[in-house]
Amino acid sequence: MNPFVTVTGIAAPLNRVNVDTDAIIPKQFLKRIERSGFGQFLFYEWRFTAEGEPIDTFVLNQPRYANSTILLARNNFGCGSSREHAPWALLDYGFRAIIAPSFADIFYNNCFKNGILPIKLSEEQVEELFKRTEQNPDYELTIDLQAQTVTDAQGLSYSFEVDEYRRYCLLNGLDDIGITLQLEEKITAFEAARG
Repeated sequence: MNPFVTVTGIAAPLNRVNVDTDAIIPKQFLKRIERSGFGQFLFYEWRFTAEGEPIDTFVLNQPRYANSTILLARNNFGCGSSREHAPWALLDYGFRAIIAPSFADIFYNNCFKNGILPIKLSEEQVEELFKRTEQNPDYELTIDLQAQTVTDAQGLSYSFEVDEYRRYCLLNGLDDIGITLQLEEKITAFEAARG
């Protein structure tokens, strides 16, 4: 897993509440067992017509948001089923952080385990970010996990809370397997003594 320390990037505004995991990655694309290759199917039914043509009005099909690394969302992002493919698709597409007033619990936990930083800000703060994003072409945010801040070049600065253990894991690029491998010598010694 790639460490998350500081990310600066274009913020894409997804102005919908209750975005569920089936909208994030529709069920017909859940046939792979590896974590890669899902980005092309992200928000597929919102991004493409039934014939596979891009829908120009969808935010991620607009050229100004083509290389976004930060997703702005509304309340209850990631609700629905517990599929881990949803953060896989977001990460594979290029998103490293999602900012919303609230997240579904399982999705929120899955983000941390897969290298995405989900940030909870107040509805008023998120609304201000939506306004700035829509009014300023190439609007960028900087997310600093060490300082736990979201800032922009115009002087905006918001602080956010994050669990210290999750923060440590993201800063060091550690998923559950990486945490376990830190104890590899002890595990090997235990197995040898048991043998």
